[in-house]
Amino acid sequence: MAHSQGKRRRLVADIVRPGRLLNPPFRPRSGQLLAALMTASALMLAAPGAARASTAGHKPAAPSSKTSGAAGKAKPASANRANAHAAGNRAPAKAQMQAKGKKAAAPEAKTAARPARRAAAPLQEASNAEARLIAVYEMFGRGQTRPALAKARDLVRDYPNFQLAQLVYGDLLAAQVPPSNALPDTASIAKMRGNPAMADLHEESKRRLQALRERPPANAIPSQFLALSTRSRYAIAVDASRSRLYLFENSDKGLKLTADYYISVGKSGTDKLTEGDARTPLGVYYVTSSLDPKSLKDFYGAGALPINYPNPYDVRRGRTGGGIWLHGTPPQQFARAPLASDGCVVMANPDLKQLLRKVQIGATPVVTARSLQWISQPQAEKEAQSIAGAINGWKDSRAAGNEAQLKKFYLPDFQRVSKKSTDGISAVDDEVKYAQGKRVQLKDLSYLHWRDSEDTMVVTFGEVFEGEKSGRSRRQYWLRQGSEWKLFHEEILG
Repeated sequence: MAHSQGKRRRLVADIVRPGRLLNPPFRPRSGQLLAALMTASALMLAAPGAARASTAGHKPAAPSSKTSGAAGKAKPASANRANAHAAGNRAPAKAQMQAKGKKAAAPEAKTAARPARRAAAPLQEASNAEARLIAVYEMFGRGQTRPALAKARDLVRDYPNFQLAQLVYGDLLAAQVPPSNALPDTASIAKMRGNPAMADLHEESKRRLQALRERPPANAIPSQFLALSTRSRYAIAVDASRSRLYLFENSDKGLKLTADYYISVGKSGTDKLTEGDARTPLGVYYVTSSLDPKSLKDFYGAGALPINYPNPYDVRRGRTGGGIWLHGTPPQQFARAPLASDGCVVMANPDLKQLLRKVQIGATPVVTARSLQWISQPQAEKEAQSIAGAINGWKDSRAAGNEAQLKKFYLPDFQRVSKKSTDGISAVDDEVKYAQGKRVQLKDLSYLHWRDSEDTMVVTFGEVFEGEKSGRSRRQYWLRQGSEWKLFHEEILG
């Protein structure tokens, strides 16, 4: 067993050593990282006293698989959405493990085939608890076992509901115990693999380390953010494959990554189709409100930020359901497993509190993607040219009063949402009468690109006609058909 204990330390040291903050990004080969991480953690838990340390530390873990029925809103106006959220925050262990297996495989294969990457963006310290956990990993990787143990002890003292930190602390305690009366390593590993809660924690650990090693390219942005008006001071992008939410600050110099956080998504994965399918929707959305935590059950933690799912593109494709939020965790739980919600994006409460201070209702975009693709700012500007051309053509046709030309920009099933009724008036007639041949200036343009089976663009802008001081604010949804962009939905925002 002395040999096994040495093997444990070497395995974990090999895992965490490439992830030091000062080193270049780690590049896993053939999925060896994932297997090594699972094996090392299981081997550590097989050490003498590990079962006692883990059991004592994991009593709070029950909510990750037994949180059903804890939800529900106090406010009657939100009762229907609350019922949808409370309908069961638990999935059968077998289904969860199968879903995780599929999700874990794709990103790993993609990484293996990726050519040499550009310089990576530095790690943004989004969560004090996560930063401290990474420091524990680093210390242990350098062989500083006692300092790592002390730091882990302080971490679980300050965050007693941080289940992964409890696991790491238990592992480090186990490494200090003499190897007498220990279970065989193989038997302990088999036992760990059969424990769904332990599997969830291993998956959480793997994804947190992956986010540390596989940083986005420096000065790159998600491919959806082709242009963003400075009226939107922040933007959010979720990468479900990495269980990560990226926060960007927006200025006249463009988007800058300022923080990233560990998150959980739907227990059945992503690409929401129907009500109750426990999937997180994929697409481009906006934060629509901020719910006071005093009006919510403890289940939602520090608060909730609803988004506008289903958006017009979702409706066009027959997607159903609703009540998709970014929200926190109950007091007894620091974080949830990577696949654990009914479709919401779930964050640790300290992280959500940071987000709540920055979002703007109606103006902060939220991209939720299966896997984010990163592009340079110049590439984003180049890709925005095609939709910019369509917007200018639409504007010029309207100013000229050319109804035949203007009509070409609209799909036959075009719909408009406006506080002012335009019943019986076609969109083309309304636009021509509204413009009255005046020249118009478009301001604060944002282009958000979404591509799946179809190519769509969400365009937001304000317009001011010549000689006037104010005008409409619009949000338009465009669909590419062949080489042309067509309008299928518009919202008059004010």
